[in-house]
Amino acid sequence: MTQTNTDNTAPPLSIVLPARNEADNLPAVLDALRTRFPDAERILVDDGSTDDTAAVARAHGARVVSHPYGMGNGAAIKSGARLARGDLIVFMDADGQHDPADVERLLAKMDEGYDMVVGARNAGSQASVGRLAANTFYNRLASWVTGHKVLDLTSGLRAARADRFRQFLYLLPNGFSYPTTSTMAFFRAGYAVGYLPIRTRPRGGKSHIRPLRDGLRFVLIIFKIGTLYSPLKVFAPASAAFALLGLARYAWTLHFSGTFTNMSALLLMASALTFLMGLISEQISNLMYANTEMRQAPRRREDTEASTEQDR
Repeated sequence: MTQTNTDNTAPPLSIVLPARNEADNLPAVLDALRTRFPDAERILVDDGSTDDTAAVARAHGARVVSHPYGMGNGAAIKSGARLARGDLIVFMDADGQHDPADVERLLAKMDEGYDMVVGARNAGSQASVGRLAANTFYNRLASWVTGHKVLDLTSGLRAARADRFRQFLYLLPNGFSYPTTSTMAFFRAGYAVGYLPIRTRPRGGKSHIRPLRDGLRFVLIIFKIGTLYSPLKVFAPASAAFALLGLARYAWTLHFSGTFTNMSALLLMASALTFLMGLISEQISNLMYANTEMRQAPRRREDTEASTEQDR
């Protein structure tokens, strides 16, 4: 991985754009960002492009990070987040879908005390009816797992506090599911997540997302993060299902043959074991996020000390 860095001054804002073969779309996007945010650091992560993406980005004043081959959208996000020097990081697509004017609105929303603000696309911004239906399903499933209203789980336009976001880099997958994982991780850690309605433009060029393959991957990621977020919400329904099947099987065999079969015993044992696995997973999850709380303790002490000094 190679990078270009021409300025050692820490900017207040970093804008990270993952890109793969987006040379045609970059000039308009980067020029618009430079006009609106002249003091911001613009980081273009070239994820193994075979066109002039990196050269075009450099020509338009962006700091360029190049992957030697395509490592995935999530990997590009992680590379950009690690190198970003701003206290706030904005993540947006490089294909022209996102309006730079919405970035200003995201930052204004962040000033209300949020740790992450996500651009929530309206129904007209979905690429197809199938994509709209899939995203609606993802949003409802994630809302159930987290216990919070999730308006857009997969949006690629979001702003986050850099130190908070970097805590969860180890959880982010290298593929297209980084928005899913980061949103649910922020909720689990007790960080404030807000939503801002946006309307996206038709993307330039061809999408790199494959609906069937990446759709199934999104569902798997939701359940994976669900077991990290609140394991009992995943294990308890499975345990209840085994218990109901076992009791139903027992009622059937008791009525017709007056016996308690091995299948009934196996189903009831599976119910008990699944519930116990959920309890253990819940404790492990609590311990994992307790480490996150401990990492935040020094920052809170620093903030308190700074406030005390200002009061004096």
